[in-house]
Amino acid sequence: MPAQRGEVVALLEELVRIESVCPLLDTAASGEREVVDFVAGWLAGSGIEVSVEEVSEGRPNLIARLRGTGSGPTLCVNAHLDTANATLWADRAFAPRIDGDRMYAVGVADNKAACVAALIAIRDLASARVPLQGDLLVALVTDGFGASLGTEHLVANHVFDAAIVIEPQALPIVVTEHQGFGWIEITVYGRAAHGSTPQDGVDAIVHMAEVIRGLHDLDENEWRANPDPLNGRTMFHTGMISGGTDYNTYPQSVVLGIEVGTQPGETMAHRVAEIEQIFVDVTARFPLFRGEVTVKLDREPFTGVGFDSLLAAFDTACQSVIGKPAERQGRNLWTDAAIMQAADIPAILIGSRGGNLSAPDEWIDIPELVAFTDVLTATVREFLT
Repeated sequence: MPAQRGEVVALLEELVRIESVCPLLDTAASGEREVVDFVAGWLAGSGIEVSVEEVSEGRPNLIARLRGTGSGPTLCVNAHLDTANATLWADRAFAPRIDGDRMYAVGVADNKAACVAALIAIRDLASARVPLQGDLLVALVTDGFGASLGTEHLVANHVFDAAIVIEPQALPIVVTEHQGFGWIEITVYGRAAHGSTPQDGVDAIVHMAEVIRGLHDLDENEWRANPDPLNGRTMFHTGMISGGTDYNTYPQSVVLGIEVGTQPGETMAHRVAEIEQIFVDVTARFPLFRGEVTVKLDREPFTGVGFDSLLAAFDTACQSVIGKPAERQGRNLWTDAAIMQAADIPAILIGSRGGNLSAPDEWIDIPELVAFTDVLTATVREFLT
């Protein structure tokens, strides 16, 4: 049975009203416990096996399993339940608003629309008693905006043969490759001194400004100028900066946090070496410069292999539901699909169209989400029957 707009909208509204901001992004956030409890209740009585698995305190995964006959593979559909920070629009972020074909709320596109599609797909397959040969495992996980602890826990504790990861995309796109990324902390050291004794001080902020200039030049001259054919420009931005003690003292240290990507064939060691070369260049102009690089998080690129049968199932579903073939692409972002592939689990990345991700007035295209729900259901059915 095709998904109904009213049902999709109603479930999505329920999910986005529940605050599940990633605590790594906002220390006052609640995490995923409440939304997991809601989903478990929504699935009750459906004949679907439901378990809640604690990943860290107050941050569980929800696992829903629809059992097949046992003669086919197990397919995992993966989506994360946490959302971006809503501080900049807290007055309206959790009050879903519909304007035409768009719904606005924090997490509405990234990634609660994905959760809605997965939940309706597994429930509809269960209620229709579709004779699946293999099991369908829907994993709604914690920490998608953090260190992906939920998906790491999933692959460590469950066995499955293939995975569909859902993140904001657009039909009929299927992502089979994307960048890696890392969080890097750059610390520049100065020497504290009173502002009236410049001969005694070394200004860490001035030296950090030179590092930032070097990073900008690297971004403009290398990463922008040489995009990957599939994945585009290497992702880079400065995220956080802190340093100094007061107005009248030379700053002793400055810390800059950046997010930066890696293309297939690259590692975070490539990015560290480029930053260290910036240090060399700055030291040539400022002999008292001192800096260090610390990698805080390192995720490898996703270069999918072995996904041919999944891709074929998605292509068939797209053609039957929306009349278009699958369109294979890469991306300059990172997703849990890379964790699947690192565990030798073939994976593809699909989703429905949204916008203003991680920003005020995030939105999802409702008609496309309805169509995506049907495409997902048809993909699962094609793959498992």
